[in-house]
Amino acid sequence: MACPGCLLQGLTEDEDVRAMLRGSRLRKIRSRTWQKERLYRLQEDGLSVWFQRRIPRAPSQHIFFVQHIEAVREGHQSEGLRRFGGAFPPARCLTIAFRGRRKNLDLAAATAEEAQRWVRGLAKLRARLDAMSQRERLDHWIHAYLHRADSDQDSKMSFKEIKSLLRMVNVDMNDMYAYRLFKECDHSNNERLEGAEIEEFLRRLLKRPELEEIFHRYSGEDRVLSAPELLEFLEDQGEDGATLAHAQQLIHTYELNETAKQHELMTLDGFMMYLLSPEGAALDPAHTSVFQDMDQPLSHYFISSSHNTYLTDSQIGGPSSTEAYVRAFAQGCRCVELDCWEGPGGEPIIYHGHTLTSKILFRDVVQAVHDHAFTLSPYPVILSLENHCGLEQQAVMARHLRTILGDTLVTQALDAQNPEELPSPEQLKGRVLVKGKKLPAARSEDGRILSDQEEEEEEEEEEPEATEQRRRAKQISPELSALAVYCCATRLRTLRPTPVPPQPCQVSSLNERKAKKLIREAAQLEECMRDERWMSAWGPCSRPGGNSFVRHNARQLTRVYPLGLRMNSANYSPQEMWNSGCQLVALNFQTPGYEMDLNAGRFLVNGQCGYILKPACLRQPDTTFDPECPGPPRTTLTIQVLTAQQLPKLNTEKPNSIVDPLVRVEIHGVPADCARKETNYVLNNGFNPRWGQTLQFQLRAPELVLVRFVVEDYDTTSPNDFVGQFTLPLNSLKQGYRHIHLLSKDGASLSPATLFVHIRIQRF
Repeated sequence: MACPGCLLQGLTEDEDVRAMLRGSRLRKIRSRTWQKERLYRLQEDGLSVWFQRRIPRAPSQHIFFVQHIEAVREGHQSEGLRRFGGAFPPARCLTIAFRGRRKNLDLAAATAEEAQRWVRGLAKLRARLDAMSQRERLDHWIHAYLHRADSDQDSKMSFKEIKSLLRMVNVDMNDMYAYRLFKECDHSNNERLEGAEIEEFLRRLLKRPELEEIFHRYSGEDRVLSAPELLEFLEDQGEDGATLAHAQQLIHTYELNETAKQHELMTLDGFMMYLLSPEGAALDPAHTSVFQDMDQPLSHYFISSSHNTYLTDSQIGGPSSTEAYVRAFAQGCRCVELDCWEGPGGEPIIYHGHTLTSKILFRDVVQAVHDHAFTLSPYPVILSLENHCGLEQQAVMARHLRTILGDTLVTQALDAQNPEELPSPEQLKGRVLVKGKKLPAARSEDGRILSDQEEEEEEEEEEPEATEQRRRAKQISPELSALAVYCCATRLRTLRPTPVPPQPCQVSSLNERKAKKLIREAAQLEECMRDERWMSAWGPCSRPGGNSFVRHNARQLTRVYPLGLRMNSANYSPQEMWNSGCQLVALNFQTPGYEMDLNAGRFLVNGQCGYILKPACLRQPDTTFDPECPGPPRTTLTIQVLTAQQLPKLNTEKPNSIVDPLVRVEIHGVPADCARKETNYVLNNGFNPRWGQTLQFQLRAPELVLVRFVVEDYDTTSPNDFVGQFTLPLNSLKQGYRHIHLLSKDGASLSPATLFVHIRIQRF
């Protein structure tokens, strides 16, 4: 029962992988006192690792998947091992970090060589997985289930075992139909499928009639696509710059049959390989690398931003960890928050003040920034300081920032001639900016500046400080003030013109309620513009308008953060803030949900570098764009939801639990564009459900639109269960027949789960 797309193909003789298949007794380290030896063993599918637990649980609770691994670190390269792994030499230690909310796995091996075998072995498996095509992943996926369904492991499948396989892959097939399919493949007529019979059954099971129909529409009677026929398909798809040479290149890349390839022909298998590849996906491959202009001022970009970055759970009693910063950077975050408080021994600490959240050292967080800030993206990182420290520990903070970050820290203006003009992300590559309070020009008698007039509006409004703590927080150390070069925190009191215009380097920080209030005020000012009294009071050029907040954000940075009342670290929708041009829309990265899906979708493109160039209407200083009145529809988006493939089971412990999937398409943009439409549900089929339903949307501000595809399990008596989703900007959505590769609630791949849709975008 060999797997043609097996993850272990080519690695079965590898000594590291063979050692992992045999298993190792590794010590799991969770604290100084909790350090338990457990057996870890790579499963035969090469896709998952089984591990022992003291108390046996459901099978799904005893494995982790290779595709969910974010990184494997050697030595004491995690907060857990640095704190609790001192008894074990670094050479014997490793950390497995996962995507999403799963905690790190800190391990110590009996020998350095054994630790290295796991480090090298996991690296080889991850590289092999990354290199697999979607078709290979599908083959591997189905063969892994086939192996599990073969209850007596005799490499033969009875009808009972075939029925078990069908339930495992999320399809409740009629017994008569399933048995007929079984018998059509049982050429030996012995009520057992083996070898070629099993492969034939799987081929029939994995047939894609909707793809065959499209293929035959273009291939004609000979049932193969010539390069000109493939070119015709590409042109109908709306592929930009489709040429005969490009069609020939696709044949040479995706065709599996060498004879067909030599004659520049594409078979159905090659056509499926192409449509399942990144080139056949809904996301424009050209947008997966940096493609936008990175030479504009910082205020012209949306910047991926985190709130309470140090938390791994709720803001009441959850743990604080430097690992939360590492994870945020791994997700492309470019602005992280440091909530700084007085600590013992003269060392500032970071935690959520006046709560039971645990505390971490400020210097350890700065070290994590130094070590991990530029792993994924080379563009600048902003450290948003919420400072509650007295003058002495502020000076310590400044010293740690300078000594640990060194030359990466921006300590003076890049352009001495225009010190307050914001530089571009390109100019600031590899640099770290500090966002904090800046000393005003006048000094008090003792040389310490009271910044009461320019105090940043921070979470203190929800959590009143003691009088002494407030007094100290208003004092700004000259050493720390000097580091606020391009991100000088200031309070935004009004959108109306002031005698002295604010400088571009001034950053306002608003909670979500205040930001929404400013958006409403801007709309009300638009109404006032229609009153002649405003004309005479403000003049024709300087009067405020409904887009006054948009104009403000065209020149200056604005940070928005969740209300302090969100005790469970819930998020708000970032879209409303982006509509008005706010750049630093900070979310709780540790809390999954549609809000983080939108954030991930917004920053999915441009190489996931954490910077997205705002639409032109949000960058022009004299823009007339008003998100509340965007004008008439300019674009029609038509999505035909055709089929889905290999949706995951939601309850793997219940074989008879099969999903009833429906698809919802959501539009997130300016208020007039926001909409959601969904298909009917398909009963008992998560393997290959078919819909063939068309959903259409009229869009007024397409440049701001995010499209979210959601699959749910329909339930008549309770809210639907989430199955998977994928979110991307409309401007990165390709037309034609496309596959959408679904993600889990915390952003991990659900491969091989896909949606198959047809997309049409009409601009007028």
